[in-house]
Amino acid sequence: MFAELLQERLGNWVELTPVQVDLLQRHFELLTRWNKILNLTSIRTEEEAVERHYCESVFLALHLPPGPLRVADLGSGGGFPGFPVGVMRPDCTVTLIESHHRKSVFLREATRCLRNFEVLSARAEDVRETFDYVISRAVSYTGLVPSLKKLALCADLLTGEEMPPDDLGFAWDQAILLPWGKRRFLRCGRRKAELDPSVDLHV
Repeated sequence: MFAELLQERLGNWVELTPVQVDLLQRHFELLTRWNKILNLTSIRTEEEAVERHYCESVFLALHLPPGPLRVADLGSGGGFPGFPVGVMRPDCTVTLIESHHRKSVFLREATRCLRNFEVLSARAEDVRETFDYVISRAVSYTGLVPSLKKLALCADLLTGEEMPPDDLGFAWDQAILLPWGKRRFLRCGRRKAELDPSVDLHV
């Protein structure tokens, strides 16, 4: 059922490999089991989970530039969007950052056999690494302010209709409406200092 729903919702614009479908289905099954004792997601129906969690994350993955990237998923929770991004882009290293200890245990279990994932059980503002891209879904803009511009030059966010505030420190391209018609958007941005050669990033 999961595999059929996933390909149906994705439509003709991307066809997943059998390996990708299998990895995403295994993640969904693990998520469903763990969600009975740990609040990883408030979404309860398979149809909504496929669309909101997996399809949105795959959509983001397809908009990342080609080539190996170091990607950080802030507030990964149940692994979104980071887990599907890492499945779609095995050439990228995806770091799942999650401050909730038990959720980070789930993420380690979900990625145990996959080499291109790392899990950091830490608050984003305490992370000292830097990345090529930061991605995030369902984290409030307020929650992103302390860390977003410290961690990467580029950011891709899955959001609702509210525009990102200026204090995030990014210049945003025109928002991309997600294909599922529920006023959900992909917002792609670049740190403002990188657009202005007069700004010293090392200050």
